[in-house]
Amino acid sequence: MASSKKSPLKDTKQAAKFLRLEPRTLNNMRWKGEGPNYHKHGSRVFYHIKDLKAWSDSHYYGMTANH
Repeated sequence: MASSKKSPLKDTKQAAKFLRLEPRTLNNMRWKGEGPNYHKHGSRVFYHIKDLKAWSDSHYYGMTANH
């Protein structure tokens, strides 16, 4: 069986840690239809690392004109 450290799939706790969010925040975002894309395997939720990176990159804000 492959090590979970090598798997590109992260559970909610691991995904939240990667994004520096609380797992509860990620759960709430998922419930609201917000946040990164996810996969469901039965009742378990997983996030692919590429989806976490893409979601994070889509929330990048550069400097504003006032700075």
